[in-house]
Formats: sequence, structure tokens, C-alpha cells
Amino acid sequence: MLTLLLNGHIALFAILLLAIIVSLSLHEFGHAQAATLLGDDTARRMGRLTVNPVAHIDPLGLLMVVLVGFGYARPVPFNPANMRRRWAPAAVAAAGPGMNLLLAVVGVNLLALGAQAGGVAGSREAVLTLTILAQINVLLMLFNLLPLGPLDGHYILSWLLPPRLGQRYDHFNARHGTQAFLVLILLSVMGVPVFRFLASFADRVLPLLVVV
Repeated sequence: MLTLLLNGHIALFAILLLAIIVSLSLHEFGHAQAATLLGDDTARRMGRLTVNPVAHIDPLGLLMVVLVGFGYARPVPFNPANMRRRWAPAAVAAAGPGMNLLLAVVGVNLLALGAQAGGVAGSREAVLTLTILAQINVLLMLFNLLPLGPLDGHYILSWLLPPRLGQRYDHFNARHGTQAFLVLILLSVMGVPVFRFLASFADRVLPLLVVV
């Protein structure tokens, strides 16, 4: 992203940054809303049950997005002890990627409707914004479903596994998951195409989301 700014592509940089902020904020809001609906009010009490980016965006995490292409928002806290169902933590985890999927579906279908009507309000900027929004959210969804470290996928995989195996996986992830996740990011920053598959897969998923 920093390259865009340095090369004078200010408008594209601004659209991309705004799309990332909106996508991350709604991702975290999805977690907070799901936790609240499932009986845990921790997120609500901590002011996280909102779409306001101020409540969700971590300045350092956003700076990392600009500088190296990887970053993070402030994780939404929740207490599984307040939830009666074993699947509740997995549902809370899935709500974030689910929100990204919803945003991608909205973006790509608005594009399709615009194409059918001969253009999205006649604006190249609108087409670019919706395209970037859809692409970012599919990528965020896939990225967060990786079952490593702090990513949402580890809660989901833990629930999908048989209880005893799930406990072993939780123990492994607690000890080594974050390190493995950081190694993947480091390799990607160094030029190893670790996440190129995700980006390629995201491009293939987008057309499948068109329903109009």
C-alpha cells in the first residue's frame, strides 16, 4: 500500500485504506454481535458492540497494513463461560468471517447490478470502490479462517474436531500457533508466495457470490 502513496496514487490508496478500515471494523462488530446474542455481554460492556472504527481499529495494526500489507484490528473479548453451548465460541469466531462474506456478497452484486444497468451510477470510482471492497472482504474471510494462532479458524476447527482431539489441538495452538502464524507472515514479507494461493482462491470465489 505504501508504494501506491509514494507513486502518487493517492485516490487509490485512500479507497483501499477506507475499505480496509470498514471491513476490519465490521468484522469485529460481527464478533461482538454474535457474542452478545449468545449470552455474553463482555463486548457490549467494553464498548465494542458498535460499527464505529474508533472502537475496533488498532493504530499499530493499521500502520502495519500500510507498511507491510499485513495488520490487525483490536480483538473482541468474549467469555465462553457465559455461553451455554459448546459451539458458541466457534459461532462467535465464524461471525467475523461471516460479516466479511456478507460485505463481499453485497459489493459484488452491486457491481453486477451496475453492469446490467450500464454502469454503477456512471462512476469509475464507485466501480473501483466496490471491486476493492469485495476483493478485500473475500481475502479477509479466507485469511481469518486459517486455523492458526489468534485467527478465527482455530476456534472453528477446535469445535469441528472430536472433543479429545479438539483439546489436543487447542493445546498445540496455544503453544505453537502464534509462532507458526508469524513465520508465515515473515516468509510472505520476504517474498515467499505463502499467501498467493489465498489471493488466487479469492479471485475464484468472487464470481460464485453473484446471485442477481
